[in-house]
Amino acid sequence: MKTHYLFCLILVLTFSSVRAQDDYENLTVSIGVVVSDLEASIEFYTNIMGMEETGELDLNGSFGKASGLTGGRPLLVKILKLKNSPDATEYKLVSFGNDKTRFDKHIQDQNGMQYTTFFIKSTEDIIKRIRENNIEFLGDTPIKLPDGRTFILIQDPDGVFIEIVGH
Repeated sequence: MKTHYLFCLILVLTFSSVRAQDDYENLTVSIGVVVSDLEASIEFYTNIMGMEETGELDLNGSFGKASGLTGGRPLLVKILKLKNSPDATEYKLVSFGNDKTRFDKHIQDQNGMQYTTFFIKSTEDIIKRIRENNIEFLGDTPIKLPDGRTFILIQDPDGVFIEIVGH
């Protein structure tokens, strides 16, 4: 009897997870990041990381409160993508004018979203932009990975770790 119950449970869990995966309309995830200075963050992500601003959402305070996103404050969301394509992940930036609250030294220092990884074809241009803008390389980066690619670690204007991996 226990074996039959266990078999049924495994079947239910298997089919439940498959069904849940089929529920998704999009195969990308939109990531929302609250930043202290919207313009500085847009500057970083467009001019250093090479993303492009593809749109915005201007949401009033009523929506902010009804949706539970804010306590009634309006929000202007700037949408950035690596490429202006419907298949590209959205990186959404919003600011409420909050002060910078942290600049961790390592991803282990706090829970929550700590880093974003960008995979690029060549690291040559981005290394040049990082140096020209006096952005600090963290650790001993850039370093070579065993597969021949280069790994770079920097931080955005609010201290979010940015991993860059490429040739």
